[in-house]
Amino acid sequence: MENLVSKQSQMDFSSYKNKKVFLTGHTGFKGSWMLAWLHQLGATVKGYSLAPENEFDLYNTIHGDSLCESIIDDIRNKENLEKAILSFEPDFIFHLAAQPLVRLSYEIPSETFEVNVIGTAHVLDAVRKLKNQCQIVLITTDKVYENLEWHYPYRESDRLGGYDPYSASKACAELVINSYRNSFFNLNNYNEHKKSLASARAGNVIGGGDWAKDRIIPDIVRALQNNEVIQVRNPKSIRPWQHVLEPISGYLHLGLKLLENPIKFAEAWNFGPYAEDNLVVEDLVKMALETWGNGNYHTPTLLNQPHEAGLLKLDINKTINELNWKPKWNAKAAIEKTLNWYFHNTTSNSFQEVMDDIESYKKLK
Repeated sequence: MENLVSKQSQMDFSSYKNKKVFLTGHTGFKGSWMLAWLHQLGATVKGYSLAPENEFDLYNTIHGDSLCESIIDDIRNKENLEKAILSFEPDFIFHLAAQPLVRLSYEIPSETFEVNVIGTAHVLDAVRKLKNQCQIVLITTDKVYENLEWHYPYRESDRLGGYDPYSASKACAELVINSYRNSFFNLNNYNEHKKSLASARAGNVIGGGDWAKDRIIPDIVRALQNNEVIQVRNPKSIRPWQHVLEPISGYLHLGLKLLENPIKFAEAWNFGPYAEDNLVVEDLVKMALETWGNGNYHTPTLLNQPHEAGLLKLDINKTINELNWKPKWNAKAAIEKTLNWYFHNTTSNSFQEVMDDIESYKKLK
């Protein structure tokens, strides 16, 4: 046990070598980064997700099919998902599959709830039938809290809520996770079922290879590449920005902590930046333009827009003190890394760019 703890504190994830990892959402932005890191660690990965949306998605440009056994299917397909999990007998499950966009959730609210809530229940239903020991990390979001738009950063013990369908669906997913933990994977009976569940709530993530609609960095990059003025919807909104490798390192770290002590760490955890890296959107845009070297932005007057939270901060003290995890790149470094990735990247070197960023991140204390 002491060796495992020592390794984790040094960001050494070598314990994943030759472990079987089931990764939902492996074709998505965060899923692709996590897949690449797990591959580098020597894990055997089985992915389950919808197909990438286009040939330029990060999963395709890093040749994701060569890094894992990939199953292209919908998380709502309960029978196929269960078959995929049970036949694999994973040591770890990381559940990232989701409808992840706030503004899109206003257009497809019921589908957002189906994917994010029922999809999570489907994963946990399959886990109920697993015979082997398994550590399960379920990814939700920092938006699960009832956001009162105050400067107080939200702690894991704060009330869950959600104004928009996306946020509410993720809060519901947290309730599902807690219900399954109590009802089927009760920690008092761990020696019988040998399943340990934890949820991870991450802040706003940026990084190379994200092309999603209505996300600030992809919007900035698309405008800059097309010599267009950047349209900034909510310039005064404050968010806990972090590079994608921050939460992914947290997920991997949490998985090993569950392995070390499956009872102590089976709960919810916040993964975000330090308080000083909660940036106003307009400041993020200015930093991005400084890194890129040119470009302009405009803040149009928008009427009848769907509600988006203006202020959101995470308290990560519990994660720092009890998990022994901390962020490494501040907001400026995260923005520079991200913009440089888009500036220098081509589809032929995406995998190497991802590997280089992982290696650079790992070297930091």
